[in-house]
Amino acid sequence: MTYDEILKEARTCIGNYCKACPVCNGRACRNQIPGPGAKGVGDTAIRNYDKWQEIRVNMDTICANKPVDTSLEIFGHTMKYPFFAGPVGAVNLHYGEKYNDQSYNDVLVSACAKAGIAAFTGDGVDADVMKFATEAIAKEGGMGIPTIKPWNLETIQEKMNQAQSANAFAVAMDIDAAGLPFLKNMTPPAGRKSVEELHKIVRMTNVPFIVKGVMTVRGALKAEAAGADAIVVSNHGGRVLDQCPATAEVLSEIADAVKGKMKIFVDGGIRSGTDVFKALALGADGVLICRPFVTAVFGGGEEGVKTYIEKIGAELADTMSMCGSDSLKEITRDMVRC
Repeated sequence: MTYDEILKEARTCIGNYCKACPVCNGRACRNQIPGPGAKGVGDTAIRNYDKWQEIRVNMDTICANKPVDTSLEIFGHTMKYPFFAGPVGAVNLHYGEKYNDQSYNDVLVSACAKAGIAAFTGDGVDADVMKFATEAIAKEGGMGIPTIKPWNLETIQEKMNQAQSANAFAVAMDIDAAGLPFLKNMTPPAGRKSVEELHKIVRMTNVPFIVKGVMTVRGALKAEAAGADAIVVSNHGGRVLDQCPATAEVLSEIADAVKGKMKIFVDGGIRSGTDVFKALALGADGVLICRPFVTAVFGGGEEGVKTYIEKIGAELADTMSMCGSDSLKEITRDMVRC
């Protein structure tokens, strides 16, 4: 199966909102919610993609011709590549009827685990979203990362217990989801969390805790103070606030502030293995890719996910080889031009 075949098939079944575009750049779906777009005009998602394209890579082939190692050691596990599938919840609300949250997670989590990476899974108002996500992770021996919305503390504890029962090797909270319309005016309150509240949440689990949705140095330092093991530099795919900077614009300054103190991931508009390379050069330990994995599932099931992972992995390996890095640790900031 080729990536073009995946896109062609996805367009027949992915629903009315996502267009399964050849390049997922936020333009066709910019302000479509439900769907993959934004609650505003969607300019942030577009900026996410565009800014990665403005960064150039510095080619250097005067070096020893050795095999390239794309593997990442993270939280006691070895991943074949330094990228992860991003979290999606309420699949039928945002995409087509071919998959629901149970079947989508079963396909995505399994295919990612078999291909040597891990999937972040989503959350939603319907309790079954987290139930099906953690069940899929449990089937793969804990190889997955449940992502919990910033609900009230009691609900978070319940979902943490589900993650623990699944033996998930890490757990995340997409704290930037505080801007999603369905979290507004909930009872008990859901949304933003203080450092003190976040510290309580971190202490609810005995596995590494990842705070997704950090866009400033100040936010990264707050996550560190709360005891987080990792952050994801993310603006929720540009879905929750217009006029945000792109993640590519803030990554390096955040990495300069907290590199070595916690793991750093980034998402938002990363669409090729070369983009992954750029993110690592700017200080990320790994990246998340979300919307294209939805297309891969709808367009090809497990085979589609496998094909997409191999595509991004091959592009990363080729860029590393052509820029003179034989391992992820050898990727340095001077290998890109911003």
